[in-house]
Amino acid sequence: MYSKDYSSRKNIIIGVFILIALTFIIRLFYLQIIDSSYKLSADNIVLREVREYPPRGLIYDRNGELLVFNEAAYDLMIIPRQMKNIDTSLICELTGIDKPTFEQKINKAKNYSSYKPSTFLKQISKKDIGNIQEKLYQISGLYIQTRTLRQYPLPIAGHMLGSISEINKKELEKDKFYQAGDYIGKSGIENYYEKYLRGKSGMSIVEVDVHNRIKGKYSNGSFDTVAIAGKDIYLGIDAQLQYYGEQLMQNKKGSIVAIDPNTGEILALISSPGYNPNLLVGRERAPNYSKLLKDSLVPLMNRATMGTYPPGSTFKMVNALVGLQEKAISMSTEFDCKGPLTAPIKCTHNHKTPLALSGAIEQSCNPYFWNTFKSILENPIYENSQVGYKHWYDIVTSFGFGSKFKTDIPFEVSGNIPDNNYYDKLYRGHWNALTVRSLSIGQGEILVTPIQLANLSAIIANKGYYYPPHLLVKMDGEKEDIKPEFKEKKITSIDPHNFDIVRNAMLDVFEADHGTARFYVLDSIKQCGKTGTVQNPHGEDHSMFIAFAPMDNPMIALTVIVENSGYGSTWAAPIASLMIEKYIKRKSDRPALEKRIMEGDLIHTAKK
Repeated sequence: MYSKDYSSRKNIIIGVFILIALTFIIRLFYLQIIDSSYKLSADNIVLREVREYPPRGLIYDRNGELLVFNEAAYDLMIIPRQMKNIDTSLICELTGIDKPTFEQKINKAKNYSSYKPSTFLKQISKKDIGNIQEKLYQISGLYIQTRTLRQYPLPIAGHMLGSISEINKKELEKDKFYQAGDYIGKSGIENYYEKYLRGKSGMSIVEVDVHNRIKGKYSNGSFDTVAIAGKDIYLGIDAQLQYYGEQLMQNKKGSIVAIDPNTGEILALISSPGYNPNLLVGRERAPNYSKLLKDSLVPLMNRATMGTYPPGSTFKMVNALVGLQEKAISMSTEFDCKGPLTAPIKCTHNHKTPLALSGAIEQSCNPYFWNTFKSILENPIYENSQVGYKHWYDIVTSFGFGSKFKTDIPFEVSGNIPDNNYYDKLYRGHWNALTVRSLSIGQGEILVTPIQLANLSAIIANKGYYYPPHLLVKMDGEKEDIKPEFKEKKITSIDPHNFDIVRNAMLDVFEADHGTARFYVLDSIKQCGKTGTVQNPHGEDHSMFIAFAPMDNPMIALTVIVENSGYGSTWAAPIASLMIEKYIKRKSDRPALEKRIMEGDLIHTAKK
């Protein structure tokens, strides 16, 4: 058999490998023994990766007024492996910490990594950084990292805007975009639009000498990446209206929610007591947050979206509309009222009787709406009152009650509209209109949020439809809507013509001789509203009011709730009227009313 001789090829391959090895040996000998420049460079120059934090997107109101901006802050970074001949006293003097704290920080950094940079001292102000920077050349292994912190030109809307702080371990594991020490939106708009506001970090590699001084970019910056700024966003909030509303609500517990009924954009989202968002910035964030958390008035709770209340008499508008839609009543249907002697639900006062629907709304007559509710459930077209209740439930929930709007509203809750299953379980299937009669006047198991009530005002203003309440208007650099579902028109189960009588009756609340808000009528603006005095088992009743204006071309729909303050006409109605005037006219011509409301202290008075 014929065979090939490969021995000559084997020798060639061995020779090639020997030649390559000799080349490397000669080159290394030259670099390490003959040419000392590389040795000097290695001894004296360190390459440092410096994170370039992007400027976070700015936040503006609907008129372009700045709500949130960035201000430079500085972190002192540490690389434990590079720390040599540490002057502990100097570091403690520069940073204002004691020796035990210094040792604790060093150990923490080493536990994280001896090679990777971590934060030694964070959020140093511009005032303090100068002194540290001046002497930093004496300390190896420490350097300054520039980043930004949020600042608020107006001390408003803390609940809505939210805050940012350092990312925690759980958040870090959830999203690999971040690194330890990054800041992230924790609540409100900062949290909901985090991925748009945060931008993208860059990285630069610099050469640092033995004196901890930056000598320049490595390889002329060819390996650097540029930070990309976050997107600016514009909200539907009117900053001046928000500020005005917070002034009106100072020293009161409650909320104001104002909506543009034409778009669903939230004009004001006020929760009181509130807090200055500047308190939750920088190194003071933690102690300030702890104080707010322990405050008995619960200022961190967003009552506008998390507070749940029986809607009281404001819900009579809903029952009136359901009654009209179901043909259980008409605009001319009358019911008798014997005032406080009426049973099973009494009226709060004596008035003309019998009343038709318009007069019942104007007088807020409880027996009228009990009879309306009973007529809906006991409508002869239904097999029984439980079937009637199911139809009532379906129409009521079409208003958005009992569920979240699922937009960018922070910390939203659902409220409660009890369904048939709830009452079947509670009463073992044996119940009727009389059993659940409290629902007729907005009491009982019904719970709504202020933002749901403001949306009710928008529905009545629009004669039967609404756009989901939301905060975002637009985002810079986006050609298409980020959230097109915010513009989705929601139509209730009520025919538009049924709203006319309710709207006219709400106008009478301000303009009729016996209207409950007649003292707050405006000559130049036709306001429509409804008072509510909500029973509170824990103390004084809550004052509530829903409204929209102008009647023929609505620009604003709102709700006001002032907790533990009595009648709806005493506090909530004037606050709503002032908000309407401020938004439409940009000022108020009622200084005496403004003064009474702003100086009214219902919190400390209640404590006496």
